[in-house]
Amino acid sequence: MLPYLILLAALAVTLALFTALARWSRKRGTAGAALGDAMAAYNEAYHTTAYSAHQEQQSATTRKAAQGSPNDL
Repeated sequence: MLPYLILLAALAVTLALFTALARWSRKRGTAGAALGDAMAAYNEAYHTTAYSAHQEQQSATTRKAAQGSPNDL
């Protein structure tokens, strides 16, 4: 019974560390493109509303980049 409890505790600590790392990287914006895309793929599979929000943010970024100023003629 003790080995199973140790395994369960190790798994819980590992998951908690990865969750904390994900929150920290999102908050600071240090996730980079690869981690952001990996999280988007995860969200697409398990959190469809989060994936839809990510897609909207990406398209909004693209729209802002494509717009010029009114003085650019």
